[in-house]
Amino acid sequence: MSFRASSEADHTAGASVAGMGMVTAGSMFANVAAYLLQVLASRMLGVEGYGEFASLLAAQLVLAVPALALQSVVAREVVRGRSSRELRTVGYRCAAVVGVLAVALAPALSAAMDVSMAATLSAVIAAPVLVLLAAEQGLLQGRGRFGALSVVLAAAGFGKVAPAVVVLVLGGGPGSVLLATAAGIGAVALGARLTAGVPVNSVSETKVTVLAVLQASQVQLVLIAMSALDLVLARALLSSNEAGLYAVGAVASKAAFWLPQAVGVVLYPRMANPLHSASAVRSALSVVAGLGTVLVIGGALASPLLPLVVGDTYSGVQNYVWLFVLQGACLAVLQSALLWAIAGERTHLAFVAWFALAAEVLLLLFVASTLAQFVTVAAVTAAVTMVVVCALVLRGDQRGAGRMKSRTKDLA
Repeated sequence: MSFRASSEADHTAGASVAGMGMVTAGSMFANVAAYLLQVLASRMLGVEGYGEFASLLAAQLVLAVPALALQSVVAREVVRGRSSRELRTVGYRCAAVVGVLAVALAPALSAAMDVSMAATLSAVIAAPVLVLLAAEQGLLQGRGRFGALSVVLAAAGFGKVAPAVVVLVLGGGPGSVLLATAAGIGAVALGARLTAGVPVNSVSETKVTVLAVLQASQVQLVLIAMSALDLVLARALLSSNEAGLYAVGAVASKAAFWLPQAVGVVLYPRMANPLHSASAVRSALSVVAGLGTVLVIGGALASPLLPLVVGDTYSGVQNYVWLFVLQGACLAVLQSALLWAIAGERTHLAFVAWFALAAEVLLLLFVASTLAQFVTVAAVTAAVTMVVVCALVLRGDQRGAGRMKSRTKDLA
């Protein structure tokens, strides 16, 4: 029995490593493409134009939060045996809600960021399309089809960036560039629908509702808000020059935040399975924390090279690169912890992060007034929130493991 258990564990570990490798390859391609667009935009739009572009991207990311939540909910419910047809229907409903919300919020976003209404609409129109794409990605993730998922991730990166680069080269502004990315995402969503294949019959009698997605959305929303709100406030509160510098530094934060996402993507289906949830979350936290440590050290050592990449205009931010990376790395660990909360429907844990976000906003509004102070507040808030939430997760994980052992003994 022990040999069989050991073989199964080795097979599971091997499958997880292979899945992480495939998803990492797909997401790395997408991320490299995205950062190429960031570099080109920073050079071709100028400091002020790039500040507007980065702020619109941040707003787009916040409005696309239901897409991240939907993928997690769909993957979780696939593990539980839900119907693909039912889950796609939920996806269509969520896309409709997000589309209406995006259009309704566009005037407020335009005024808050001091950008044109046309540019704002061009940015937010991608949000409902991302929701449709997320539903198909969730189906692939829940079924463990990580090879196909990696292809879709890479295609999404190419679809977002290639049309945008063409528009940039032709002299387009931030709004037209973001509109091109929306068109590319739409094409990839259609391809993902074909990749995910025909519906699978359900073995569950209960229904999944938009409410389940909303509950997961508030978890994803606080994560995205913590990763993007400082950039939005920098645009509103700092000078145009400092806001542009902050936008470039935030690229490093986003890199550290999104780089380990393959770990959560691959281990999430195991987090949704009560038998494997405890080991999965411990593995996710340890791997992401280790990778984050390496990234922070690397960011500190490589910061002198920043002017060579984006130009001497942005040299004023190079001393703070490691702080931006620290913020992103801490948020990546926090994301792994909160994915476990979504997988087990323990979304109340997000309240800790909401409290921290409120404190961060108050500090940025009334205390911080320079680039250095902004990134320090953001990094410290992320680090403290990570420590508190991870402690709660590991405590809950130990209790859950204890209950599972008791049930196993009772069955025996």
